[in-house]
Amino acid sequence: MRICRKYNEPSHCFGEESEAFCMRFSQKLNSQGCFSQQVKTKSFQLKRQEYEMRLKAEAKIQEEGTDVEETGRASTEITRTITKLSFVKVDSNFRHGIPFSGQVRLQDGKGVPMPNQLIFITANEADYQSNATTDEHGLVQFSINTTKITGNSLTVRVKYKDHSPCYSGYRWLTEENEEAQHTASAVFSPSKSFLHVEPMPGKLPCGQTQIIQAHYILNGWVLQEQKELVFYYLIMAKGNIVRTGTHVLPVEQGDLKGHFSVSLPVDSDLAPIARLLIFAILPDGEMFGDSAKYDIENCLDNKVNLNFSPAQNLPASHSQLQVSASPHSLCALRVVDQSVLLMKPEAELSASSVYELLPIKDLSDFPGGLSLEEENEECVDHHNVYINGILYYPVSNTNEKDMYMFLQGMGLKVFTNSKIRKLKVCTPPERYEVHYARYSEPVAHLHKSQNHEDRVLVSASQKETVRKYFPETWIWNLVAVDSSGVTELGVTVPDTITEWKAGAFCLSNDTGLGFSPTVSFRAFQPFFVELTMPYSVIRGEAFTLKATVLNYLPECIRVSVQLEASPAFLSVPVESEQGSHCICGNGRHTLSWAVTPKTLGNVNFTVSAEALKSQEPCGTEVAVVPEHGKKDTIIKPLLVEPEGLEKEVTSNSLLCLSGAEVSEQLLLKLPPNVVEESARASISVLGDILASAMQNTQNLLKMPYGCGEQNMVLFAPNIYVLDYLNETQQLTNEIKSKAIGYLNTGYQRQLNYKHHDGSYSTFGEKHGRSQGNTWLTAFVLKTFAQARRYIYIDEEHITQALLWLSQKQKDNGCFRSSGSLLNNAIKGGVEDEVTLSAYITIALLEIPLSVTHPVVRNALFCLESAWKSAKEGAHGSHVYTKALLAYAFSLAGNQDKRKEIMKSLDEEAVKEGNSVHWTRPQKPRVPVGLLFQPQASSAEVEMTAYVLLAYLTTQPAPTSEDLTFSANIVRWITKQQNSHGGFSSTQDTVVALHALSKYGAATFTRTGKAVQVTIQSSGTFSKEFQVNNNNRLLLQRVSLERVPGEYSIKATGEGCVYLQTSLKYNILPKKEEFPFALEVQTLPQTCDGHKARTSFQISLNISYIGSRSASNMAIADVKMVSGFIPLKPTVKMLEGSDHVSRTEVSNNHVLIYLNKVSNQILSLSFTVLQDIPVRDLKPAIVKVYDYYETDEFAIAEYSAPCSKEHENA
Repeated sequence: MRICRKYNEPSHCFGEESEAFCMRFSQKLNSQGCFSQQVKTKSFQLKRQEYEMRLKAEAKIQEEGTDVEETGRASTEITRTITKLSFVKVDSNFRHGIPFSGQVRLQDGKGVPMPNQLIFITANEADYQSNATTDEHGLVQFSINTTKITGNSLTVRVKYKDHSPCYSGYRWLTEENEEAQHTASAVFSPSKSFLHVEPMPGKLPCGQTQIIQAHYILNGWVLQEQKELVFYYLIMAKGNIVRTGTHVLPVEQGDLKGHFSVSLPVDSDLAPIARLLIFAILPDGEMFGDSAKYDIENCLDNKVNLNFSPAQNLPASHSQLQVSASPHSLCALRVVDQSVLLMKPEAELSASSVYELLPIKDLSDFPGGLSLEEENEECVDHHNVYINGILYYPVSNTNEKDMYMFLQGMGLKVFTNSKIRKLKVCTPPERYEVHYARYSEPVAHLHKSQNHEDRVLVSASQKETVRKYFPETWIWNLVAVDSSGVTELGVTVPDTITEWKAGAFCLSNDTGLGFSPTVSFRAFQPFFVELTMPYSVIRGEAFTLKATVLNYLPECIRVSVQLEASPAFLSVPVESEQGSHCICGNGRHTLSWAVTPKTLGNVNFTVSAEALKSQEPCGTEVAVVPEHGKKDTIIKPLLVEPEGLEKEVTSNSLLCLSGAEVSEQLLLKLPPNVVEESARASISVLGDILASAMQNTQNLLKMPYGCGEQNMVLFAPNIYVLDYLNETQQLTNEIKSKAIGYLNTGYQRQLNYKHHDGSYSTFGEKHGRSQGNTWLTAFVLKTFAQARRYIYIDEEHITQALLWLSQKQKDNGCFRSSGSLLNNAIKGGVEDEVTLSAYITIALLEIPLSVTHPVVRNALFCLESAWKSAKEGAHGSHVYTKALLAYAFSLAGNQDKRKEIMKSLDEEAVKEGNSVHWTRPQKPRVPVGLLFQPQASSAEVEMTAYVLLAYLTTQPAPTSEDLTFSANIVRWITKQQNSHGGFSSTQDTVVALHALSKYGAATFTRTGKAVQVTIQSSGTFSKEFQVNNNNRLLLQRVSLERVPGEYSIKATGEGCVYLQTSLKYNILPKKEEFPFALEVQTLPQTCDGHKARTSFQISLNISYIGSRSASNMAIADVKMVSGFIPLKPTVKMLEGSDHVSRTEVSNNHVLIYLNKVSNQILSLSFTVLQDIPVRDLKPAIVKVYDYYETDEFAIAEYSAPCSKEHENA
């Protein structure tokens, strides 16, 4: 058994121990990071069959100095087979008169070829017996004379050793030498003329010409006076005929036998599988020939190569990266840390993965069940013959393969008057009918000994380097190759000591797609220091910072290691000796400090290791000082978080000035349970209501984006931003390029959630539990259609989605719901169908489709009927539904219906001062005693935004009254924005930004005058901002020094400015009533045993106890205790539950997506492991919240079982 460790950096482990399962042993790993161990298997009783027939091993390695541990597992099958034989590229047919040739391979039970072994080969039909010795590859060749074969089949049997005559019962394994046999069927030719095309083993490499040998035997009498015979050939690949040609063979009278060759230049047009057909037509009309199948290397015409010069260099040094490809190619480059590929090797893009996407790789035979085979009505009359009193009757031999079958095997349909079929005997009278099996092409199969029952169970010159830049991705860029086909990039090596893996793919108009082989660049220095520390800690926790110095010089060095002091933390050396240390060749030394961080935020730790010039020997050697890199300094940040749970409060105001000064007071208050020193605040000044969103289009919500509907918030706003900037003539190339990049990324990501029928769902078809969702499909349809103005969208995606939606339309024009409704706040009982239909109608009109389009026309009929019923009914209509109807009729140009609904909505509007909005009658109760007005819920923002869109979509253009009233709506909407420019959730963010962009375009003016904004406090703080036409899209922000505190804001000039204040602080959880019941426990609960310090289980019990029957989609956010990481397979297993749609591991959080939460308790659990020991552990927080009603949440704490054990880490 051999155990090795994979490394992210080009270094080796020293002093590591391994431990195997059941039979325990340990060793230090060698300089390659491996060790081998012979295991005596007697005690495992491998020959007994009652046990699971697998031998399993588990290994654990521990890094000396840092105590970092890793585990690995492997297993091997226990089998009775000690040798096995197999045929290699042997034809399934033989031809009388042409030798039948092939290869046989001998392998041991592990699949390793066995050379110099004697193999016995027999073929009784040909009276053939032979033996041969395997070559270095375990192969033997055979060639069988077929002239003596009188039948229509040939069976070749191969054997290595005879089986043991002993039988030991079903309980015990006995060794088996697996034999093999291969059966070939005869080829039919009425003239006894045959052709055989030689197969070629293995994959044929591109860029080379292969010589294909074709053997023939011709019956002379059938050639008549013909002096030459033309052989035609064609090559098929990817379901098409790609090449054709001829070979002219001179012929003489009499029987002829020989061979000729065909040149086959191998290129990408033949990949991945090529089929060659060679045939000739004799004077009497008979066609004879043969076909062969060849595996081709997955090659591409665009030959791409990468080359680093030099291929190894020091961190922060300069290197050259050369890219070569077809002239005028556009190449995408990617250089990543090899650890990324170790974690996800299956994510690699390659020529093989591209070929796997081909709809047709190979044609063979006719598709089953389609009745494509031509009828063969021609047959020979059935005449019985009596000879010596015995009745003989003719029969058809169905095992012979005629030319038609060769053509069928190529997937070819042929129009010809040539003879390609073997004549069959006409069906005899029933009394003489003999049944034969229908022809099926024989295949090679393994022949296993039946001696006993098989019951096996198979279960540069630098004196000092300072390293602080450690990215996972070094290069991610597009590069254009000029007419020379070569381009060079100057690159700076990052600070990680690692091996970087580089790859590229290129596109060319002439040669198409190409991939480079993966090339490596080694960032390395012979002497360096590495730090072992956790990702983050909570203030008050302590840990041991470990610095490991590695020496890859062949000589010894004497080093001094220093941790730079900082007021941000306290540090005490763990070792009593803090002088210099000797490290000899290929050695390492670890030093430790007990560290307690004192400040919040990112705390930098700077450790330097310097090689000293010293006369003091290192053992028997003199310490040297390296010529390059005598001092290495590494700087790594540690995130120090405050205790408790972070809260963010955003306050927004829109100030519009016409000359007079406008002032506001800003009061920042903190709750009594705020965590000390955790409060921080900032204020932003913008000249455009969309400027904040423009800066954060990929981060509009401080929430996860793991499903198909949430992904759209990364996609759709870019369209509205581009439309707005285009219309107002503010679009720059930089903004356009960035937005289009986001659109392309979002488009590709959204296709992951598409179903085969053209619909979309929240988590896609791969989960197998969901059906297409009407809401999401309509959303994706309209957004993809609108995005066509800026990026390429495959029309098929739009057509399929539209067709799927039209199939959901009922006779009355309304739409049937499919899939779950993402946000149950918009459910309105009987109005669900109307609300859904209004949403889909809006989507269709925004594509835009004409009102005369059959689907749109019928949908509008549904909405008109629904509005008529709502007016006549006693309860009216849901406010959300009215908002949708108002916008739908505005888009359709139905002014009468629009006015009616707008009048009704005006009566239900909530008018407070100079702001207007709409709300739900049954909206959740707002908690009392809040310091700040909370953000409105998603449903309120969304319905108010729809009303704003209705006001702005009037024909031919909104009136001044409409715009004045709209300003009051905009004032309320902007107050609900978060600090990233988004709102509460996805739908409200998308609709609100759409509405704000239309309002901004309708009211945009270039005044040419500036607005000055001054922010002051009662102390010495004062900051001035200026907003003008040149910087109106610029986000200007300043941190506020005093929190809590009072600030005055004054604005002068002409125009509008948008002010946004963000206050963040942490609070300690307190017991209160939550809409969710949340219980968190650990298993074990107490520090019982050593294992509890390094591993435990987190169990969650969640239920919904709020005012609704169930929540919307909810997120369970589990923060890790400092120093612990989740065991990812146990997290992934949660997706097997019907209640869990998705899981994510993000930094030190585990996110669990729950379809919904009801009053039934939902129990979830997963395992966490200690990564880095941390002392004085603080509790970690778990939060469950409704994705669409973010005010509905619950929080709870949990502690590690050994968190109260204050021992040295």
